Amino acid sequence: MTAARNENQLDHVAIIMDGNGRWAKARGLPRIEGHRRGGDTVRTVLDACNEFGIRYLTLFAFSSENWKRPADEVGSLMNLLVRFLTRETSALVRRGVRLHAIGQWRDLPPKARAALERAMAHTAHCDERHLTLALSYGSRQEAASAARAYAEAVLRGEEKPEECSWERFSRYLDTRDLPDPDLIIRTSGESRLSNFLMLQGAYSELYFSPVPWPEFGREHLLEAVNCFKRRERRYGLTGEQLHEKAAVVS
Repeated sequence: MTAARNENQLDHVAIIMDGNGRWAKARGLPRIEGHRRGGDTVRTVLDACNEFGIRYLTLFAFSSENWKRPADEVGSLMNLLVRFLTRETSALVRRGVRLHAIGQWRDLPPKARAALERAMAHTAHCDERHLTLALSYGSRQEAASAARAYAEAVLRGEEKPEECSWERFSRYLDTRDLPDPDLIIRTSGESRLSNFLMLQGAYSELYFSPVPWPEFGREHLLEAVNCFKRRERRYGLTGEQLHEKAAVVS
């Protein structure tokens, strides 16, 4: 018989990259320096994911609420995004990493949007690993947009309300081409999801690290991975039922 997927198999990690500004402030540096250092961390974590066999990495890069920040900070963040994409696209292609974006990323400033579209086009043929940037993203906004798209499909006769299920509805989410995250990590000591992948993360394991994102390295990701592997993911079953299920399909 075909072996079932190991419930502690870690295919997809999603990270809320928190603490850049506080890290910089604690060192007497401008906030944007924390964001710049955070960009360097992305490369480190992406390499570690490759080492640990994690095929999908999703990063909460810019929330829909972040537009409320001071205009000069938002502008600096967009410039950093352009630099990151310009600098890293060739490396992503060499590593076989396809770049995706979720959220209302088409609302980004023209230069940032063009850089993102270029990077996604250049990596479109890659399929070994996947990096997803959540940009101008909010889970509630995503759910509302998906509900609207589903309703429009009903009006066109393409969907039947009585047949609505999670599997059908999830096709209208931004993440339709991605597996749900197995593990969601938040750095810098905060213990909330902040409107990030709330539907997709219904059964994700959560890990909250006290380490600010600019300092989050391979050893910290490994600690989170090891913690994940020690957990029992029951999906509503009892532990006994889960073990019986594993015995039947093995």
